[in-house]
Amino acid sequence: MLTNKRKTLVSASVVLATVCATAAWSSSHREAPGITKMPKVDATDFYMFRGYETGKEDTVTFIANYQPLQAPYGGPNYFTMDTDAVYEIHIDNDGDAIEDITFQFQFQNALANGGNGITLPVGGQNIAIPLRQAGKITAASSAAQNELETYTVRKINGDRRSGFAASSLLTNASGGGTTFKKPIDNIGNKTIEDYAGYSDSFISNTTIPDCTGAGRVFVGQRAEAFAVNLGEIFDLVNLVPIQGLPNPEYPQYNVDTPFNGGITQDRANDDLIDKFNVTSLAIEVPISCLTGDGNGVIGAWTTASLPQARLLDPSPMYEDTSKQGGAYVQVARLSNPLVNEVVIGLPDKDLFNAAEPTQDSALAAYVTNPTLPELVELLFGGVAGLPAELAPNNFPRNDLVTAFLTGFPGVNQLSTVTASEMMRLNTGFPVTALANQNVFGLVAEDLGGFPNGRRPADDTVDIALRVVMGRLCHPVPLGQEVSGDPTAEDNIDLGLCAPADAPVGLAALTDGAPIKPTDLRATFPYLNTPLAGSPNN
Repeated sequence: MLTNKRKTLVSASVVLATVCATAAWSSSHREAPGITKMPKVDATDFYMFRGYETGKEDTVTFIANYQPLQAPYGGPNYFTMDTDAVYEIHIDNDGDAIEDITFQFQFQNALANGGNGITLPVGGQNIAIPLRQAGKITAASSAAQNELETYTVRKINGDRRSGFAASSLLTNASGGGTTFKKPIDNIGNKTIEDYAGYSDSFISNTTIPDCTGAGRVFVGQRAEAFAVNLGEIFDLVNLVPIQGLPNPEYPQYNVDTPFNGGITQDRANDDLIDKFNVTSLAIEVPISCLTGDGNGVIGAWTTASLPQARLLDPSPMYEDTSKQGGAYVQVARLSNPLVNEVVIGLPDKDLFNAAEPTQDSALAAYVTNPTLPELVELLFGGVAGLPAELAPNNFPRNDLVTAFLTGFPGVNQLSTVTASEMMRLNTGFPVTALANQNVFGLVAEDLGGFPNGRRPADDTVDIALRVVMGRLCHPVPLGQEVSGDPTAEDNIDLGLCAPADAPVGLAALTDGAPIKPTDLRATFPYLNTPLAGSPNN
């Protein structure tokens, strides 16, 4: 049974259908009107990749990020998870767009001192302190910590709403039991002197039901890893989005013929990295426990759900500000990045968040006839030396359907093809070590990168912008890699559309916000130590 009135979970029955979608420019932050009211369950990014930590190549790591735009100094309550919610990572291993495995995270928060919180004697009375800490916190001692977060992880086989069992909880192999601890957020280096060492102590080995190999799990605050020129993008793309003069700091972005007036890669263009944190739910699972009887390709997505009914309490207490009840309703959904922000039409954004992948065929026009390329043409057609016609004109956009709704045959297409918006990963493709990763992933002949899964250092903004504007209508250098024949013709025509269909399909489209793989850590949970609240600003 689920705890705290968590009854059988069901999707929103009011959701009759939703939209197909393709990947777009960046991660998912405040993407729909409804989710802006619920930041604790707002999914920001979803990563899925074969482990590139040494010795972990036979695993897949899933990272679901929640709670966008966390200012490092955002105290005094910082960013605890929602104890009323269930956060889930779903895996489809046979291609029917229905989850075969779900990892479900539930959180529990408790005040110290038996639920009364840390108190101090003041004028003969013991008075509760207003902060989350009353002194230094270390990996060895949380005595000064006023609020403690823990969580459980449940493996659900089959339908996420009815497939769980009492024995399906993951076991904490490091400390025993089925409860895992979450580190407190990075308040500052006076409270926690060595946050990297402190937070790493919360990486737990785990025993996964029905799985012969061991896994690992970590939930905690991490530094934002998503490179995006967010402000300028949403200000009618207030930049010329083509690679301009080179920056030797980021050689993978340089082109032989820079575009006159185009943007130069610069970390100063980035609005998230080095400025904000997120909360990551990371789990490492042996490949053999994921693929089932399929062809080795898996699809995955993350969701968050809340009880359908909420009644505000006029006399709220700690962690008891309202009464929750009823079936669980999915309020967030994410796989490929920024689908909801710039692909889904404004009337349907909350519907998309509530829908399951099996419902993704209802409004296919969002992907077969996307508005994003038309907006780019409206803004830049005939401007700055660009041609008047920029948007691809192959309708329906089968190149986008293949890239993000069905996967590529022989690359990341599941054994059964059901058009649905999910991230797909061929677990048989080789792992690329962090130092050798290319930020442009698959189209740069790095088979371990986006859209074959997604690693933290894949520049999905630039990749997806190029794909949306027709890169797949031109030959791609994957013939040797996909065929396994080093003598094969490398530039191959995918046959999805013609070069004439995409006037700027070969342009080095970019938002100018770069990332380097070596900026990130090479070990689980792969995302960097979060920015400290002090001394940081």
